[in-house]
Amino acid sequence: MGQTTAQKIFQAHQVDQPEPGRYVLNLDAVFCHEITTPGAILDLKARNKDRVFNPDKIKAVIDHVSPAKDSKTALQGKILREWAREQEIRDFFDIGRNGVCHALFPEKGFVRPGYTVIMGDSHTCTHGAFGAFAAGVGTTDLEVGILKGVCVFREPQTMKIEIRGSLQPGVYAKDLILHIIGTIGVAGATDMVIEFHGEAITAMSMESRMTLSNMAVEAGATSGICMPDTTTVEYLWPFIQDEFASPGAALEEYSRFAADSDAEYSETIVIEAADVVPLSTFGYKPDQVKPVAEFESTPVDQVYIGSCTNGRIEDLRIAAQVLKGKRVAPAVRGILSPATPGVYHEALKEGIIDIFMEAGFCVTNPTCGACLGMSNGVLAEGEVCASTTNRNFNGRMGKGGMVHLMSPASAAATAIAGRISNSPLYARSTK
Repeated sequence: MGQTTAQKIFQAHQVDQPEPGRYVLNLDAVFCHEITTPGAILDLKARNKDRVFNPDKIKAVIDHVSPAKDSKTALQGKILREWAREQEIRDFFDIGRNGVCHALFPEKGFVRPGYTVIMGDSHTCTHGAFGAFAAGVGTTDLEVGILKGVCVFREPQTMKIEIRGSLQPGVYAKDLILHIIGTIGVAGATDMVIEFHGEAITAMSMESRMTLSNMAVEAGATSGICMPDTTTVEYLWPFIQDEFASPGAALEEYSRFAADSDAEYSETIVIEAADVVPLSTFGYKPDQVKPVAEFESTPVDQVYIGSCTNGRIEDLRIAAQVLKGKRVAPAVRGILSPATPGVYHEALKEGIIDIFMEAGFCVTNPTCGACLGMSNGVLAEGEVCASTTNRNFNGRMGKGGMVHLMSPASAAATAIAGRISNSPLYARSTK
């Protein structure tokens, strides 16, 4: 019997099995940010265990509230900053060099196929797009990871989701993952790994695959994994070219972590790509979805484009196609937050920032702030936001606010119309 990707990674990293079904794994990377890591740092210090297993395998960033909005968030940043300096963590990204962690760290080449990665952040599953096992963990597991470079996991069950055929023009990875979550529910993959397969996945860029893997946790999954292939190698090549004689050699090495054709899955779900349409959430759960066309009398107060789900250059390019030569509706606040300085700089070079600003968008620095209702786009009670983020929980972007999750194309079209709308990129394709 063949193996899933998670089984192969577990086998390659296992250092102990304290009891049946539980594995101690070596970690290739521990990621840290200023919201969840300071508690772990202070507890380790209180226990006289203020050290790290390997400073080169720890990557840290200030991203959730950037710059700090008050004394409390400034203190969180200060704790992380001083710890990184004390522990000689070279890959620490402070204000000015920082970006949203799950966009910045892949952009820096910190994730490879077959890696094990943890972080005190539920959207760590994003990095499974590279064929890695990446999972969000609690404070205790984060502390152990920082100190010992290991983490304990249960034996993974894997759900296979196969996407047959090609997505329609104007339909994107965000629409697909919302379709998947709407199909299996917010608890449909609880404590499982999701593997994404099929022609539509193979055709995706790494940016789109990260969008897909990013929201696996919204279906309850521990990690969402795409198979490593030539697209993966091309994305990583600037970082790995000294390690391999050729891209082909890198692909051969990384392919050993791809799932076997006879791997055994706990469940297999097949989705026809042609059936996926632009979607938006309603209510307060990510599995409450319906076609954007069914919302077209729903007004919005704010449109937010950014986050670890949809703040990459590909997302900004798509939104800019919709916005070019148009203006945001008078009653709408448009906010753009490029996910990293690299994305911001590229968007400047390509004239994308000009398009957003000429359309009436406020362009902010890279930050997670609006997504979790902490800064740079918080909603007032009763306000409605069309957002490219990943969670629509009650109060997520501000107490009493409503969040409708959607793709950058739909969000840009909504900003122009002042109400939830399909983008012309989809409308044209269906005529």
